[in-house]
Amino acid sequence: MKNKIETLDALADNSSRVTYHTTKVDGLNLFYREAGNPSRPTIVLLHGFPSSSHMFRNLIPNLADKYHVIAPDYPGFGYSDQPSTSEFAYTFEHLAEVVDHLLDALGLERYSIYIQDYGSPIGFRLFVKHPEKIQAIISQNGNAYNEGLSPFWAENLEPYWKEKNATTEAKVRGLLSLETTKFQYSAGFRDPSHVSPDTWTHDQATLDKPGNAEIQLALFYDYRNNLTQYDLWHATLRKEHPPVLAVWGKNDPIFIPAGAEAFKRDVPDAEIHLLDTGHFALEEDGEIIADHILKFLHQQVK
Repeated sequence: MKNKIETLDALADNSSRVTYHTTKVDGLNLFYREAGNPSRPTIVLLHGFPSSSHMFRNLIPNLADKYHVIAPDYPGFGYSDQPSTSEFAYTFEHLAEVVDHLLDALGLERYSIYIQDYGSPIGFRLFVKHPEKIQAIISQNGNAYNEGLSPFWAENLEPYWKEKNATTEAKVRGLLSLETTKFQYSAGFRDPSHVSPDTWTHDQATLDKPGNAEIQLALFYDYRNNLTQYDLWHATLRKEHPPVLAVWGKNDPIFIPAGAEAFKRDVPDAEIHLLDTGHFALEEDGEIIADHILKFLHQQVK
């Protein structure tokens, strides 16, 4: 009878179930996904463009048996509030500040970060501000080095940074199209049929909201300021020497594998895995990535 009761108690423990929350931070409603026992080490999942915490929908359950997982949507993304550009400064510094305040509100004193695409400049700002809080850095096509920038940047963003005008803006606006969103979920994948159309449909729904194009243009323009932060990020890596894991879709047309290998320059014992997939590597190699994360954190985070 005792064993039966213990089994029922175990079944009743839903700590690994994903739950969905919205909380007020800096006057904004911020959405986040959560799973896992809060008494266990925390992993904060920081999404990229043009996605949201939705990109982690399959990864979270794979981590939640062993870890406490938090995945927020930034302002202007997913289910979080979308104030206009006249009401909110859409810079990576400001997004990082809001995420920082959210994590404070949730009482998180130490955590690992998973950074992908836009998640990298947000996560590295958290790392520089609070190195004592960051237990490990997991980069999945989350770039922090000039070597990681593919020709995409010179062709599309650099002209906009150098001269912001109607011509350069028109080219950047093209990056908000459904065609480009689909491209990010298909280019470099072994088999594009591995990717659910729910991905680009969900992301495009946000991009197509009234006023969202102006938000994304502001962030595209501000991205130039991330590159000026690279030296500071590298110096902080060398000083703090956090455990670093890079699990990188090596066929990514936006952030190339040299960006993963470059971590070894500042953290020589960084663990690097190049996967035969694309930018949103979780869509094709989610189980492999989860396995790498679990093994890495088991060794590095106690």
